[in-house]
Amino acid sequence: MNKKRVYEEDISLVLGGSAGQGLQTIERVLLQIFKKEGYHVFATEELMSRVRGGSNSIEIRLGSKKKQAFVRKIDIAFPLDKESCMRLSDRFDEDTIIITDKAFVADCKEIQGTFSFLPLLETVDTVGGKMFLNTLVAGIILKIFEIKEEAFLEYLRKTFSQKGEEMVTKNIETAKKGRDLGKAILKDMGISLKIKKQTSPHTLLLDGSRALALGSLAGGCNFISSYPMSPSTGVLNALAEYSQEIPLIVEQVEDEITAITMALGAWYAGARALVTTSGGGFALMAESMSLSGMTENPVVVHLAQRPGPSTGLPTRTEQGDLAFALHIGHGEFPRAIFAPGTPEECFTYARKAFDIADKYQVPVIIMTDQFLLESLCEVKKSVVDFSQKPQKYFIETDEKYKRYAFTDDGISPRGLPGFGEGFVHIDSDEHNEDGRIIEDAQTRVKMMEKRMYRLELLAEEVLPSKYQGNENPSFLIVGWGSTYGVLEEVMEILSNSCLGYMHVSQVFPLGQDVKHRIQKAQKIIVVENNMTGQFASLLHKECNRKPEYSIRSYDGSPFSVEYIQEELRKIID
Repeated sequence: MNKKRVYEEDISLVLGGSAGQGLQTIERVLLQIFKKEGYHVFATEELMSRVRGGSNSIEIRLGSKKKQAFVRKIDIAFPLDKESCMRLSDRFDEDTIIITDKAFVADCKEIQGTFSFLPLLETVDTVGGKMFLNTLVAGIILKIFEIKEEAFLEYLRKTFSQKGEEMVTKNIETAKKGRDLGKAILKDMGISLKIKKQTSPHTLLLDGSRALALGSLAGGCNFISSYPMSPSTGVLNALAEYSQEIPLIVEQVEDEITAITMALGAWYAGARALVTTSGGGFALMAESMSLSGMTENPVVVHLAQRPGPSTGLPTRTEQGDLAFALHIGHGEFPRAIFAPGTPEECFTYARKAFDIADKYQVPVIIMTDQFLLESLCEVKKSVVDFSQKPQKYFIETDEKYKRYAFTDDGISPRGLPGFGEGFVHIDSDEHNEDGRIIEDAQTRVKMMEKRMYRLELLAEEVLPSKYQGNENPSFLIVGWGSTYGVLEEVMEILSNSCLGYMHVSQVFPLGQDVKHRIQKAQKIIVVENNMTGQFASLLHKECNRKPEYSIRSYDGSPFSVEYIQEELRKIID
């Protein structure tokens, strides 16, 4: 008789299989139904760089509270090919339930956990073959969670109606067979679900890619030029989809150099353009970033980080490009760098990026990573707000117009070609107020000081950093970008009065609140997903304070709740 397993706060469900097998189909079905049933849901993917084959996995967390972090523990696993069980086995423990077909497990003697072998392949063969395996597994899972049958059947009717009545009938038959298998699991494994459901009709399921795309539209984006590169392509795909309904020009160009120069041209003509790319593509944009800096021509670039150098691990996650973003381009020129930590912040900072680029005539970089872009979680509908109309900062020129005029605030009025009587002359060489090439030292100094003064203005635009915990902590934990969810959850688990946690989403220039907390902290612990401590180095440089501790990871995986807990306890205990 198996022991009773009671799940009260949350449960971790992991599906394993090969690329092309359709794991994401199961994921989308389950998340929509679980959310509708009142569970808080979060999902993240581990994908290999393969079109077919390999060993992929999807983690789905269900709970009574909102979660936005990866956990290593697996409560229930569904290995659906021969590689998955062994690949996931280092995440199993004695409490893990492993539901699979014997055909998918070569040897289970050395694997922890309790196996429940089901005739998955035999069952789908009676319906029409392996193409129905996803529907069967979804049916099993939904029965384990005691989801009413009609919720799933309604989904199947809607999804397969265009493929004919026979396909609808076979999927419904498969779903019912799955529910029958799920009944046996509930009985044999002693599963008891006591997770409190909290119906949340005012939320959306969003990943970082779609949230960033929506935020860009809210910021007035009406042009995107990009070359596809994982994991940035999700933003391009989302905007291409939205372009069917709204006035938005989408250009998939031949390379990244074309992408950014086309975006610069669009801004010059009065559009608000976005470029989305990853590290290798961003490297090709270095010269054009300098062009933006010299010509004071705005541009917004989304930099979706992945492990490098070179093509590295194309489908994994890392925060390894901060130093590059800080210094990309030859010469010195101002820039703003945002690193949102949640889908909500992806929306907020994408919208803000377009206003900042336009207002201060600088390049703005939005930094994300694979984990943030491709993880799904709940976002309040009120966050996705299009009521705030973008403010345009260009002017109608007159005959006396000077593109690079010296002003009190260091921001020259930006005119557009053909909008007014003035001549809009820009130049990539150093220039005078008219935009004509110069080489005299006095004008050069004045132009450099005019451009660089914007860093001070940008620092005043910073949204306050998020903070929780003791206001005068013994240890100040500092995170940036996608580490927000895991650090928030660990803070709640540890509930240690000696800890404070600050999350920084505008990483350059830093706001005064960040500098103040860094300078007054007793001891600082920086958590970041790279090898060399790039954000810790930035804090040292900008705040004149070297952090005492770092927690780092650079294996291509996101931080897990368990790893952060373990590493923090080594420091604070």
